[in-house]
Amino acid sequence: MSASATVRHSPERLVVAATMGPTAHDVHAWRLKVLPDLIEVRADPARFRPAHDPRGRDVHRSCGAVLINLRLAAAQLGCAAVVRLLPDPERPTLLATVRLAGRHRVTRSERLLYAATLSPSRMRDRTHGAPVPLPVLNELAGAARLEGATLHRLPGEGATKAVLTVRGDSPADWLRAGQALQRVLLSAAVRSVGVSAATPDGTLGIETLVQPGDVPQVTLDLTRRPPTNTSCPTPPAQSTDHRQRQPQRLV
Repeated sequence: MSASATVRHSPERLVVAATMGPTAHDVHAWRLKVLPDLIEVRADPARFRPAHDPRGRDVHRSCGAVLINLRLAAAQLGCAAVVRLLPDPERPTLLATVRLAGRHRVTRSERLLYAATLSPSRMRDRTHGAPVPLPVLNELAGAARLEGATLHRLPGEGATKAVLTVRGDSPADWLRAGQALQRVLLSAAVRSVGVSAATPDGTLGIETLVQPGDVPQVTLDLTRRPPTNTSCPTPPAQSTDHRQRQPQRLV
């Protein structure tokens, strides 16, 4: 079956997977449109909340989460996803397109992350638990790097705190931050790590941790909890497999 035929015959599967991502201010401020050759991800102006998000950062990050879920769903169908961010300057609400092109051999990691999209989101899970072990935190940092972001552990005792940064502060950067956040969130779910996220308040004191040009996007509180399903396989450490390190092509 061709990639185009796959999109036509499986739009529900792709769209349902996308809707499982975290959203800005608990609102799905986006809409998906299935076309013969691709899926459009559009911001929904009627659902914007400019008083809380005047520049649209949260809306873009929410759509970035949708993009990760679409990519994972496409992988389950055996299709490679080509993502294009902000494809049409004349249509600012069109934030991205996803085109299915060619065959893709789904990886074990993609299967686990896709399964996590079908579970309740742990984005606002504030359950107390143990600090996250360094090897697991390194895996989450590796997940962020796959999407062009950096996860910095914040100094301090007690709960594990981190901040997600990207280079730049443009709409495209916010979309990339959303993809990185969603990949970290899903990877955390696979590792039985609860996550609470918040917008940085400017008092992080991370100047010595970041490079010039890095912009904080989200702060995370991370706690390790006993797995709820001991039969779920544990993913390996970050692979050097080229296919996993290059999960998408940005045009």
